[in-house]
Amino acid sequence: MKIISFYNDPWEADYMKVKLSGHEVVFHEGSLQDDSDIRDDAAEVLSVFVKSTVGAAEFDRFPAVKHVVTRSTGFDHIDLVEADKRGITVANVPTYGENTVAEFAFALLLMLARRTYEAHDRVITTSSFSPKGLMGFDLMGKTIGVIGTGHIGQFAIRIARGFGMNIIAFDINHDDAFAKEIGFEYVELDALLSRSDIITLHLPLNKHTEHLLNKDNMRKIKKGAYLINTARGPLVDTDALIMALKEEILAGAGMDVLEEEGYMLDEMKLLVDEHPNAETLQTVLQNHYLIDHPRVIITPHMAFNTKEARERILDVTAENITSYALGKPTNIVKPKV
Repeated sequence: MKIISFYNDPWEADYMKVKLSGHEVVFHEGSLQDDSDIRDDAAEVLSVFVKSTVGAAEFDRFPAVKHVVTRSTGFDHIDLVEADKRGITVANVPTYGENTVAEFAFALLLMLARRTYEAHDRVITTSSFSPKGLMGFDLMGKTIGVIGTGHIGQFAIRIARGFGMNIIAFDINHDDAFAKEIGFEYVELDALLSRSDIITLHLPLNKHTEHLLNKDNMRKIKKGAYLINTARGPLVDTDALIMALKEEILAGAGMDVLEEEGYMLDEMKLLVDEHPNAETLQTVLQNHYLIDHPRVIITPHMAFNTKEARERILDVTAENITSYALGKPTNIVKPKV
């Protein structure tokens, strides 16, 4: 089977050559739009990344294509309606970084708990090796409230269990079998906020979850708790977060995402493009209470980005192509009706 693959980094092409050694694969660096002269009348499968827009014009360039595989969870760069009209199936990578993001959440938490950023900064800026004023706290025995118990949330729960933490969770959908297996309880949101020493967010952003944490319920948080957000910025009302820090309801926060990022639906876009709201973020951060707070750690939306996670994306992409070749396509996405 002939496959046309538009890649970004040379290592990706090398990796996929091995994975798809039984097929004829033609690799082109960049996106479909970078070289509009590239055409192929024989290729059956088109492999793209988020920077490639795939619509009627692109399908015309590859008239034999019957299957498109995108190396991303998001698929808004592909015209699913047009694909469906032409009998073309589209496959994505539904998940790739469950453990990756959960691990990063705990990296932020450990930096706050053990004051490692402050310690490092002290050594670098003052050459002082004194631990005075850097007393931290154990995770063992603390109560962690996990908001969202999907793929990432469940990994976070497993990690928390390894640290010997007490675990409570909130989600509109309960996985009672998993709760029994690991040993945690589902509670209402207000109860989670009032009981948790650490609150970590692992849920999608939609009209129901925007500003899930706000000025009304932030005041219900257990005094001295810590907030970790590696999910989506607008889950937390920034004004409410600042209020909670100023009033010392929260002792600190680890934020890989900020509300000013808006509706960032697919992290993979960050690997090929500038952040869509980079200028706004820079301006906000320059004047932002959060950036100067000694117990707030902000990172640039990077929880998803590891070598292993990106290799998993390629592995699933190769599986999507192989399964299609066998007549059993997987991870198919369809247009909304």
